[in-house]
Formats: sequence, structure tokens, C-alpha cells
Amino acid sequence: MTPRVSPLLNDLERDALTELVNIGVSRAAASLRKMVGGEVLLSVPSLEIIGHRRAAALIQEREGDELVAVRQEFGGAFQGRALLIFPRANGMELVRAVLGEELTPAEAAAMEDEALAETGNVILNSCLATMANMLERSLTMSLPEVLRRGGLSLLQTAEPVEDEGLVLFLYINFSVQNRSIRGYIAMVMDLSSLETLKRLVGEFIDRVMQDDIEA
Repeated sequence: MTPRVSPLLNDLERDALTELVNIGVSRAAASLRKMVGGEVLLSVPSLEIIGHRRAAALIQEREGDELVAVRQEFGGAFQGRALLIFPRANGMELVRAVLGEELTPAEAAAMEDEALAETGNVILNSCLATMANMLERSLTMSLPEVLRRGGLSLLQTAEPVEDEGLVLFLYINFSVQNRSIRGYIAMVMDLSSLETLKRLVGEFIDRVMQDDIEA
């Protein structure tokens, strides 16, 4: 029997994966810049693999339990679901940045889900597509779905698991047209997918190091 690999990342793997995601959100920022017609800055200052309950507790401690999320399923070399999560007030701030201040509150509310889904789709697709491309793999993505729930119910899986499960959890900073908008990206994967991701990140590090030697 092949021994199981711990999905926890060492410092080098965490730094490499954080850099991959940062490249992805930089590309997302360029796409969002076209949508909003102004400056967009995105960054991912922290990344870790933690349990569902711990991730939900971190969000709740900072933001309370009034959350909005855009969720997409992904599959390929590794699979799971990705969520872009905001406090609800930040979600509406993002909607206004995308749709414009000239809309009435009623008009903005009516278009909120469409704007959030489009924004989430841009960010999540950019992050995952960049990760997959640089890891020399491909992924497929479902259509985005907008959810309004508490943190724990957003992150729980429908299938029973032996423990509480693990989440690749990223804190993300937004600056959209001088608005300060904070949020989170969570990638919920089973243990096998996290082990695969860890292995692929290790192979990516080896390729980079080999290129440095050959250069």
C-alpha cells in the first residue's frame, strides 16, 4: 500500500503556491480593470491549509456571519469547489464598483447577483487556470453560483467525511477604484486532491530550480 502524503505545505511549498495564486489574481485584476474602467489591485497576503471549522471561525471572528459567496466546482488533476467570500456589505461595495454609482439602490440590488457572479467567475477562473497552467495540468470550471450563508455552511461538503475536512484558505485584499474591499478565497478539496496539489507544487518547484541551475 502506498503511504499517504500529508497535505500540509512546508514553507517553500506555501510560498510557491502563494506566488502562483498572486499571479492569477494579478491577471484577474487586469480583467476587472476593463469591467470597472478604473484601477483594480488584488493581492493574496496569506495562504494555509486548515479545517472547515477553523476557516469558518476565522471569517466569523473578522466579519460576523453575514456573508455572500460565489461558488464554482472544478475538476481535473485535482478537484473540489472554489468560493470567493465577502462580508455582505463588501459584496455590495464591489457591485457598485462594477455597475457604477449612478444606479439607484433598487437597481443595484436587482443586478447584485449577476455582478457578483461575473466578478467571482473572473477571479476564481484566473486563479485556478493560472495554477493549473503553471502546474502543467488542466481544469474545468462550472458556472458560478451566488450564495448567502454563514461561514460554516458555505464550507461544509455535502458528502460525509471522516474528519471535519480541510480547506485551502486564502485571505485576499481588494482595492477597486479606491474602495477597500476584503474577502477570502476557499478551495474545498478532499484529502486525495490536496495530496495531488502538494505533489504538483513540489514538481513545479523542482522545474524552477532546474531552470535556475541551467541558466
